[in-house]
Amino acid sequence: MRGEITTMTIKIGIVGVRGLSMLTGFKFLPNTEVVALCDLDEDYLRMQAQKHGIPRTFRIFEDMLASDIDAVVISTPMQLHVPQTIQALQSGMHVLSEVTAGVTMDELWWLKETAEQSGKVYMLAENYCYIPQNQLICNMVKKGMFGEIYFGEGEYLHNIRGLSYRFNRPGVGESTTPSWRKYWQLGKRGNFYPTHSLGPVMQWFQGDRIRSVSTFATGWHTDKRFRQEDTSVTMCQMESGKLIKLRLDCISNRPHNMSYYSLQGTKGSYEAPRGLGDQHKVYVAADGENSGHAEWSPLSDFNEHLPERYKNVTEEQKSAGHWGGDFFIVEDFVNAMKGLHKPAIDVYDACEWTAVALLSELSVMNGGRTMDMPDFRKNSTYGEQIVKL
Repeated sequence: MRGEITTMTIKIGIVGVRGLSMLTGFKFLPNTEVVALCDLDEDYLRMQAQKHGIPRTFRIFEDMLASDIDAVVISTPMQLHVPQTIQALQSGMHVLSEVTAGVTMDELWWLKETAEQSGKVYMLAENYCYIPQNQLICNMVKKGMFGEIYFGEGEYLHNIRGLSYRFNRPGVGESTTPSWRKYWQLGKRGNFYPTHSLGPVMQWFQGDRIRSVSTFATGWHTDKRFRQEDTSVTMCQMESGKLIKLRLDCISNRPHNMSYYSLQGTKGSYEAPRGLGDQHKVYVAADGENSGHAEWSPLSDFNEHLPERYKNVTEEQKSAGHWGGDFFIVEDFVNAMKGLHKPAIDVYDACEWTAVALLSELSVMNGGRTMDMPDFRKNSTYGEQIVKL
């Protein structure tokens, strides 16, 4: 089966008004149109559809799937991602899903099996992989500028306690009713939300897979209403023996830092900013250099190594968000639907990166015990079957 689109205009439906963050990306792609929007909040749904010129609205997801759309963007709460993805794939739709891919290990196996059986495109919308600096580092890795890489880290430090109990929205005001985040995020232990931190680093590790996960946490000090510890640290041992370290902190009183990364290789290293005027910086060893005298250089000095499309990004594409990253993720999804290449972040990436969260919870509840990662790619040909021959 193939993933190519046969209609003249690719018709997109978005479920979850939060998914309008993708709208600008689709808007600037030729022969692509967001024609449907689905959300339970009917008043807000109609207001947003009218504001953005989306012709059709649905409160019931199944009704949108019954319409003549080609693909669905799933941007609902985490616990709905897999059920809605399976429905969409089985209805013949391609799927771009927000993170994380699912909330249980069983769901990940159902997701993998359904994607394989459907022959349709499934892609995870992990937009942190598309941040320009992360793409630049990825290109430098591919060119061998860091030598052999063997250690990376990612951190997601974002106090979301307020989001678990209330939301603010124009015309609606503030509610104290617990949101879905109360259970599915801060009601979980360990690294419940790893993909922003992990995704870019996994791409830098170029095809290596996670062999095992171990998580340790600090306990409860700041806000004991939640099961989520103040901070957790997760160690991912790769099949190659290399190491990725993740830190998650969504509780502590501190400034946000949602996109800190570092990378270490035999020839150099990279560190993202920590804040207070810091900047992205790299060290690349010169031939014959005394490594004891190593000094950082601004990452911007290496912008010549950006992927070409980032060098040539237009103001329109930048307006999609994340300096053009939110345009390019949509572009990759549409090109995968056309059968031009495999999904940039496929169902196996989605399952492995999400499984870190689920294994992390088991690990921390068992004193940091090492949990083995299943091989979701074993005996798979999914990537090949959706590429246009």
